[in-house]
Amino acid sequence: MNGFWQQIFANKVLWVTLLSWAIAQGTKIIIGLVQGKRFNFYWILRTGGLPSAHSAAVASLAAGLGKELGFQSPFFAMASIIALIVMFDAQTWRRSIGVQARILNRITSDLHEGKKIKEEKLKELIGHTPVEVLAGASIGVITVLIFYL
Repeated sequence: MNGFWQQIFANKVLWVTLLSWAIAQGTKIIIGLVQGKRFNFYWILRTGGLPSAHSAAVASLAAGLGKELGFQSPFFAMASIIALIVMFDAQTWRRSIGVQARILNRITSDLHEGKKIKEEKLKELIGHTPVEVLAGASIGVITVLIFYL
């Protein structure tokens, strides 16, 4: 059991991936503080927004595996393909789900205008724009480059 925890704590790829995710989420909090002048605990766990923490994590995972095992490694190839799928999904399907939520919330508001009916609104900020995905991926790769200096 002791060897298991030592291996986990020695896993550079795991830690740089988590660090990249935390940097991206932290950036969202800073942006929220600058724009809103207040802290919202929801920002720590929210999806969507600039930068994409999902993209930061998967780009960092792929780059970290490339640095550790070589960029010719099948593990780097596998992580890169998974990263592309996650980033594509973040800016297409998840983004369109957010647009649909916004439209449904508008319809609900229009239907219940003037009435005291409390309907739970759908979460609108689910996906990412291409810029948010690119920013997240950049954070992931840059974190790996700095981490492995």
